[in-house]
Amino acid sequence: MKPLLITIDGPAGAGKTTVSRTLADRLGYTYVDTGALYRGVALEMQARQVGPEDEKGLAGVLADLDLRFVRRDGDLRLLSAGVDITGEIRNPEITMLASAASARPEVRCALLALQRRLGAEKSAVFEGRDMGTVVFPDADVKFFLSADLHVRARRRYLELAGDQGASLEQVEKDMQKRDANDAGRLIAPLKAADDAVYIDSTSKDAHAVVDEMLSVIRDAGGGKG
Repeated sequence: MKPLLITIDGPAGAGKTTVSRTLADRLGYTYVDTGALYRGVALEMQARQVGPEDEKGLAGVLADLDLRFVRRDGDLRLLSAGVDITGEIRNPEITMLASAASARPEVRCALLALQRRLGAEKSAVFEGRDMGTVVFPDADVKFFLSADLHVRARRRYLELAGDQGASLEQVEKDMQKRDANDAGRLIAPLKAADDAVYIDSTSKDAHAVVDEMLSVIRDAGGGKG
């Protein structure tokens, strides 16, 4: 099969991370979590006490931004100025700040070039919210993965259990708020690309979703590239 560029978009809790990692492993491709890049920006904003509406502060964050992925022990890690921040960017506060930051055009512009450099050689699976619509509109195969809100919230609750202390009800409220933020922003709102294959993971596990994706990829006959 010729090298393909594959995008997987969708809301939080749809199972994108597990599915994207598994699909990349099955294909022997590189997995790229682009949401982590926005979380990296949010972490730096938090450290500098910069809000999403603070244009001057945000400009300073982006001017000093030094994010890159490295592979360690078979896993993809996110570094900020050489420091591994992978374990620091998965909490509700960073999640909401990243969602707000992603609505800022200067943030999206700064990360767009980085993402496209990462996808230049194809043979990659990109996970995000606007991969197939904005970042890689000419991707070879596009997917939009979603699920029922309650199911997504429960998955995230189980993922965070014992770590964040949030109730299932609070996780669902936070997720609903983030869905509204992502879908309502003026720049690159969360939506499926016109040529994306929609998959509902409400009643499917990751392996079933990946098998369905592999079938689509095979039917694509090697993609457009």
